[in-house]
Amino acid sequence: MSTLTAPLTDAAIMLRRNVKHTMRNPVIWFNAILMPIVMMFMFVYVLGDGFSVGGGAYVDYATPGMVMLAICYGMGATATAVNSDMTKGIINRFRVMDVSRGAVLTGHVVSTLVRTVVSMVAIVGVAFLMGFSPAATFPQWLAVAGILVLAVFAVTWLTIAFGLAAKTPESAGFAAVPLIMLPFFSSAIVPADKMGPGIRQFAEYQPFTPIIESVRGLFTGIPSTGHIIAALAWSVGIAVVGYVWARAKFTKRV
Repeated sequence: MSTLTAPLTDAAIMLRRNVKHTMRNPVIWFNAILMPIVMMFMFVYVLGDGFSVGGGAYVDYATPGMVMLAICYGMGATATAVNSDMTKGIINRFRVMDVSRGAVLTGHVVSTLVRTVVSMVAIVGVAFLMGFSPAATFPQWLAVAGILVLAVFAVTWLTIAFGLAAKTPESAGFAAVPLIMLPFFSSAIVPADKMGPGIRQFAEYQPFTPIIESVRGLFTGIPSTGHIIAALAWSVGIAVVGYVWARAKFTKRV
């Protein structure tokens, strides 16, 4: 096996291992898919009539926010899995087996991407059943997919860094809680300008709001260049910070 193909082969093995672990853990799927769907039903059918979102159907407004919730809700499992690999002796076995260092983290990144894409597709599918009617063209749908995948990639690396920095799997899962809560303080559920002072400014300038608004604009067929640029900038910045932090922590611990 060449030095070029060995890391890819090792990453594929790690991916298969992580996917098997995910399939055997129903809690992960509940948090990643069922919980966002339950929340979508609650906000659309129970609370939706109480929100003023500019005259359109609330499900059209809520869907991008619910997709972001789906992205973040599955990250606790990633942080816990990464920390478990580092604290329960598995990483020592990998070292003895001469597994590529980067393959361990790459496997977690790709498996999280796959799981999150499945959850996002499920959310959008349920949204259509609830009356979601986007006006996006095919290129705009591709843009939505690109922005969301980049956002997942960025958040995943940051979550992996959280997992590596934590001392125990339990604390790793807790470290991801602020990330899970952040969409609630964005424009995911209601427009930022409907919020009170302080919270409104935080919602307007935090990273998830431009990501949500860029997807929302693309779904309506009226994309906002400013939001798209901000979403890409935030995603790239988070990805770089998460990757550098994760690599530094991983190198220190192995």
